[in-house]
Amino acid sequence: MRAVSGHIPVLRDEAVAMLAPRDGGVYLDGTFGGGGYSASILAAAACSVWAIDRDPAAIARGAALAAAHPDRLHLIEGRFGDLLDLLRTAGVSRLDGAVFDFGVSSYQIDDAARGFSFRGDGPLDMRMGSSGETAAHIVNTRGEAELADILYQFGEERASRRIAAAIVARRATAKFETTADLAGVIRSVVRPDKSGIHPATRSFQALRIEVNQELAEIERGLAQAAALLAPGGRLVAVSFHSLEDRLVKHFMQNATGRSAAPSRHDPSHLSPGVAPRFAALTKRVITPGDAEISANPRARSARLRAIERLAA
Repeated sequence: MRAVSGHIPVLRDEAVAMLAPRDGGVYLDGTFGGGGYSASILAAAACSVWAIDRDPAAIARGAALAAAHPDRLHLIEGRFGDLLDLLRTAGVSRLDGAVFDFGVSSYQIDDAARGFSFRGDGPLDMRMGSSGETAAHIVNTRGEAELADILYQFGEERASRRIAAAIVARRATAKFETTADLAGVIRSVVRPDKSGIHPATRSFQALRIEVNQELAEIERGLAQAAALLAPGGRLVAVSFHSLEDRLVKHFMQNATGRSAAPSRHDPSHLSPGVAPRFAALTKRVITPGDAEISANPRARSARLRAIERLAA
């Protein structure tokens, strides 16, 4: 099943099976995207789904799916890091399960006008939503040291200082406006490696994360979703690169008591009374099989982890 946008939901069957939807349940799809997860949850049980996406285009694409499931699929435009307020405003104070599919959608990557990829030239935007600063604004205004930090921390780019210096030198004569322009400058100072990955790949990832504040959103979204789970409720998260997966792994270790160090992202501070207790559903991370990777190469880096809230 493809999502309504043509996006292929990764680890969809595994995620929905782990979520275990039941009749009468209330579920959150925190990253609606093309609607693939929501459609599968709705098909699995006579339940309701509240779906959040910051991208107005995703919400618009979901209208047909919502119309096909009246009073069962509810679409909310907003950041999943604000899900606690968004759901409470809608009258939802308890969830039987929540699923997240982090990262950028194929729809966004493949649309050159969104500026996420250098494969097709487009404006240097990278915003998942319709507000906030663009990637162009960041590369044209941030200091050299700050740019280097962004590229290193969020892209794990070893040549971050060299790239930042090249960006600052070039923008002194002409501002960056397009993806191809930035990719060209990066390629001029970074040699391709044996992996065949384009030299600009890590830098584009870093800028995308900075533009959308993705890691902070993940931390907030996980904690807030966990705080809303009823006993027996499950939290399922699919991540696509090491920075995302590290946050998910550490959050779930803290929630299940497998980490001795206290965490500011522990969901207990969001719930009154006794801190919620969780059990790990995935002792080992779940990854796509060979068939899924062959059908959808973008799935190759996906990682699925899940926890379940225990009774008080």
